[in-house]
Amino acid sequence: MEQIQSFFTLLGENEQIIYFVILSIFVGIEVIGGVPTVLHTPLMSGANAIHGVVIVGAIFVMLNTSPDDYISLTLGFFAVLLGTLNVVGGFVVTDRMLEMFKKK
Repeated sequence: MEQIQSFFTLLGENEQIIYFVILSIFVGIEVIGGVPTVLHTPLMSGANAIHGVVIVGAIFVMLNTSPDDYISLTLGFFAVLLGTLNVVGGFVVTDRMLEMFKKK
């Protein structure tokens, strides 16, 4: 019962952040939905490359976490792994797309 109470306390303390995230999701859906199909791939590949910030943030969190905090270390590891995959995928898609526009 105490965990549920602490969860609701956490929600109450971070109410503005939660509203901001929800609003950002709706704005993002509207913005991406308005992009023409031709521009969707370049924008998404660029957005994937921006996820390098996630990698740097995850490394920073992992460096400042105690060695006994396995949850933070595990989440940081997966953030680095998935962020790296996203960045590499963004560059691969961009490279393939730019190859289409080169003269043969």
